[in-house]
Amino acid sequence: MNPTVLTILISSLGLGTTLTFIGSHWLLVWMGLEINTLAIIPLMIRQHHPRAVEATTKYFITQATASTLLLFASVTNAWTSGEWSLIEMLNPTSATLATVALALKIGLAPLHFWLPEVLQGLDLTTGLILSTWQKLAPFAILLQLYPLLNPNLLLTLGILSTIIGGWGGLNQTQLRKILAYSSIANLGWMITILHYAPNLTLLNLILYIIMTLTTFLLFNIFNSTKINSIASSSTKSPLLSIIALLTLLSLGGLPPLSGFMPKWLILQELTKQSLFIPATIMALMALLSLFFYLRLCYATTLTMNPNPTNMLSSWRTKPNHFTLILLTSATLSILLLPLTPAIFTLTS
Repeated sequence: MNPTVLTILISSLGLGTTLTFIGSHWLLVWMGLEINTLAIIPLMIRQHHPRAVEATTKYFITQATASTLLLFASVTNAWTSGEWSLIEMLNPTSATLATVALALKIGLAPLHFWLPEVLQGLDLTTGLILSTWQKLAPFAILLQLYPLLNPNLLLTLGILSTIIGGWGGLNQTQLRKILAYSSIANLGWMITILHYAPNLTLLNLILYIIMTLTTFLLFNIFNSTKINSIASSSTKSPLLSIIALLTLLSLGGLPPLSGFMPKWLILQELTKQSLFIPATIMALMALLSLFFYLRLCYATTLTMNPNPTNMLSSWRTKPNHFTLILLTSATLSILLLPLTPAIFTLTS
């Protein structure tokens, strides 16, 4: 892609998200979401492959539906209350429609159907943008609206997402689909606690973005899109394989890694709110997610490629330009748990 065009598209992504962050008027917020969606579509379709075209079409139709629902919710609220302000959503119908629209935008179950298929059709770099950056703008809206939203609806969406995210990733062999179901499960944890402790939602989102960034960068360096193709990663680079192992276990929420921190705090808060059954269900579904992360760990570090390495892949890992980013994100993905009291205080 032409560097000028690429710069314009990346700048538009940043502009759309910034508009949504700073906006308090529904039309300005909606405009930011639209700029964000339109900016990523050329990045998704740049491969000129039928699978990429299919993924882009599905993404565009889904996002257009979600944007229409969100605009309808804001117009309905303005009609009944006479206010276009984002935090003046007093109409329950508008609040429910906005929740459903934002759930469709980020891929919460049962509106998750598009996310695994779209992510499977993209290359790893664009998939990284879709899994991380594109979640920021909808969550900025949710974090402003949470006192006005229905807590029972949020709790239902969150529990369904953790269940489907855990079960859906069990039989997958494609790394991008596994990461898509991982995203659905993690989003479920964030939405469940949104009404009761929004600071934990923000903390979980930040850690999820850091861990997903590390995972995508590692798979990009290994040039792997399937489970059986990462078996040669330990031969290429043993150190990166160990980092991949620890990052995947951190994504699964295994102590003493960073990913355990948000799950621990969220379960603690749910028990404080006397939501024992949802907390139990989510803890059990976390075990399912951990199972398919362990499959990836086994394939990455405990198996050897049965074919001669020098015939199927390069002997040495290709030079990469993400060394500093990968080093920083991997360190944060693995070693943040001892800093839990300080981080919790900062986000409170």
